[in-house]
Amino acid sequence: MKHPAHLNSHREGFGPGITWISKDTDLEFPTFLDFAVIRLRAGEAYTVATHEKEKALVLMSGLVDLRWRKTTDTQSEKATIERRSLFDERPKCFHGDHLTTVFVQARQDAELCLIQAKNSREFVSKLFQTDDVQSELRGAGLAQGATVRDVRLIFDKNNRPESEMVLGEVVNFPGRWSSYPPHHHDQPELYHYRFTEPQGFGHAELGDAVVKVKQFDTVKIMGGWDHAQVSAPGYGMYYLWAVKHLSEKPYLGFQFSDDHTWLLDPKKQGWEPQL
Repeated sequence: MKHPAHLNSHREGFGPGITWISKDTDLEFPTFLDFAVIRLRAGEAYTVATHEKEKALVLMSGLVDLRWRKTTDTQSEKATIERRSLFDERPKCFHGDHLTTVFVQARQDAELCLIQAKNSREFVSKLFQTDDVQSELRGAGLAQGATVRDVRLIFDKNNRPESEMVLGEVVNFPGRWSSYPPHHHDQPELYHYRFTEPQGFGHAELGDAVVKVKQFDTVKIMGGWDHAQVSAPGYGMYYLWAVKHLSEKPYLGFQFSDDHTWLLDPKKQGWEPQL
């Protein structure tokens, strides 16, 4: 039975232009975020216009020219960015405020994810390049190596204090767990998945429910839900994650499920079979 917070209607891929997957106005399992995938053929363009929302554009693949300008500026800024692998390259991401228009021109076939949140604050746009994003090999030395994963935080309250969201990526190694030990936080979140092979899959916890996630799936994670993930052996699993700050309660971290915090002690690796 399909879980209503599991959005899996795009498993054959996304069409040209923009495909909206979730909106901040959704009544069912609201995340208060807009989320869309933009696909452009070489030579095509797309404009993310000014409105009441900040916007982040994460390049998933391809080569694009970006040009952006705030309504209060007289000149545009521009850059060219390229990404060939979600799994082997850290992200490149543009982040701008509600007064900024972003023009994307594809030099080669390209795909980007767009994440938006309502935000009336004005701030300086930033293009996060590979060197601006650090990779953290989280889970090393714990649980017999079963939870090692690559966590890439793009921005949060520390480096973008004016933002109303947190954005990052996780690369799940084949057969390994992430978001583990199981954890939760009060703020809603989105995960969007890709795999090293088109038939790849994994399993995602949505509280007490578990769903099978495949290529191009998205899940909505409500505040308070534990949401550990696992990828199937043989398949690398990538997910883009976005958290919406709540009014008077920004996302500053998560809480582990009490039952499983003992796994954070490297001296306690868990039962090991004696074969």
